[in-house]
Amino acid sequence: MLKKYPIIKWSLIGLTSLILLLFGFGLWFMSLIPKKDGQVDPTKVQPTDLTYITENVPIYRGKVLAVVTSAKTMGASGKSTGYELTELSRAYYVFQANGFDVDIASPKGGKPKVVIDDEDMGEFDFAFLNDSIAQHKATNTIPVDQIRPSDYQAVFFVGGKGAMFDFPENKAIQAIVRELYQSDKVIGAVCHGPAALVNVVLDSGKHLLKDKTVSGFTNDEELLLIPEAKSIFPFLLQDKLVDQGAQFNEGAMYLEQISHEKNLVTGQNPWSTWKMAETMVQEMGYTPKYRSLTAEENAVEVLIAYENSGSQNAKVLVEEMYMDRKVEIERILIAKHSLIAAMRGDIGSFFGLVGLTSYSKKMSNKR
Repeated sequence: MLKKYPIIKWSLIGLTSLILLLFGFGLWFMSLIPKKDGQVDPTKVQPTDLTYITENVPIYRGKVLAVVTSAKTMGASGKSTGYELTELSRAYYVFQANGFDVDIASPKGGKPKVVIDDEDMGEFDFAFLNDSIAQHKATNTIPVDQIRPSDYQAVFFVGGKGAMFDFPENKAIQAIVRELYQSDKVIGAVCHGPAALVNVVLDSGKHLLKDKTVSGFTNDEELLLIPEAKSIFPFLLQDKLVDQGAQFNEGAMYLEQISHEKNLVTGQNPWSTWKMAETMVQEMGYTPKYRSLTAEENAVEVLIAYENSGSQNAKVLVEEMYMDRKVEIERILIAKHSLIAAMRGDIGSFFGLVGLTSYSKKMSNKR
């Protein structure tokens, strides 16, 4: 039959070849991802295992309030949401390691819903889940209308898409922000957390965001993951911040980016949490305690080098990290960004980042 229909024959051969090619590429791509065999199980990590938390902790410096969303769904869409664990856990331990106690509040109080992305979890995040004190605070949050702002040196608004629904109109949140900001105390927010700032008006009648440089989850980041975001959320965060007078400081997609303007510190996405929290400590008047960068942060540094300076400079940095600094790079994060590039239709960056992932594996094996 195929002899009678040569077009069908060659179409089938072409399709079969393409499937085999994609399968082979998939196997090779997966080989670039590091295996966890023989490593310490991160899910078993206890806070006492982490020297950053337990050693050389300064004397008590005061309290920081962390606020998480109470929303469990994205409005009428019914899509599940909550607060992002990694954005709370990492900031929580930065504050704690630098001498601050942390209280956790939410609009409704009690036990909020938490979003856990297994692929993004690191040792500090698992330690938080295994920390009985932190878990008691996280599952018994204080209602924000019971908070006395004067008790705190800073407030930090944790991200999570739920923040878009119950932060902006909450009068207690607005009062906390207004009092702390006007008292020259520190306001921090990351990812969707800056939704807490969009309706804050100061006693002068001026909007808090007017002429402030801020960062937050960008339109591009939002719409790539949720194409229908404009119909689900009450607003897109970037648009709302700009509408209310802010100068939006946008970094590369899904990479670290913070804005620091006096006592207002904001971060673009979850990968900005470490730096944002340490900048808050700095703004509170202290030099942040030394912390070894995580493998994920090293990967972010490599990706930023790729975005800003190209593949060759990023490879030089990879070699320096492995050979000179003797640090680890979270290779899977570089691989993820290659897939993000493919989703955006940027085929050049897709192959460039795949090559960077491969080079990272090569340098890791060469040590």
